[in-house]
Amino acid sequence: MGHIVKVLMLLVALWAPLAGATTEAELTAQVRESSEQMIERFKNEKNLYHENPERFYQIMETSLEEIVDFRRIAARVMGRHARQATKEQRDQFVEVFKKSLFNAYAKTLVESGDFNVAVLSSSINARDDSRASVELEITSPSGNKYPITYSMYRNKQDGKWYIENVIVSGVNIGLAFRDRFDQEMASRRGNIDQVIANWTSQIAEEEFEAEPK
Repeated sequence: MGHIVKVLMLLVALWAPLAGATTEAELTAQVRESSEQMIERFKNEKNLYHENPERFYQIMETSLEEIVDFRRIAARVMGRHARQATKEQRDQFVEVFKKSLFNAYAKTLVESGDFNVAVLSSSINARDDSRASVELEITSPSGNKYPITYSMYRNKQDGKWYIENVIVSGVNIGLAFRDRFDQEMASRRGNIDQVIANWTSQIAEEEFEAEPK
């Protein structure tokens, strides 16, 4: 299951921001359209990974920074430890975490075969209309199917929907990274500088390869 999860993480990363849908039907339609556009874009650009890898990473980073709030995500990964970290440490972890994702998943995404994304339904939180979940099903090149839930939030400033977490076959990806950060802090006796300095793409790979296959 590890490889398909890596693909899913970059599906999240390359997702186009969604306009301010107000109904579940509109959100489902927008996610479906965005998915189709993203897959087409990737097919057109993936050869750059071998022909001009620096350009490939630049395009990927630009896409990520336009739609992913890395500071928000990194703070959640750090969890309670973010409160004891300095601003400089938090800034450094944002960059390290982002780089680890780039390095861990780019090659896998490029070398993966064709996969199908089916957008099934959306559900806007009845008590908070700035929160929603979208149910999808991914079919891998081998024919295996994986249920996916995208947790989304609507940004108050621009009114667009953004993906903030992914649940794959019941596994909460955000919590998996947070648990790993806690483990690293414990093994390094609370030395947050060491945890940040040693946070690499290998950690990201290990987290996903450890999931049930």
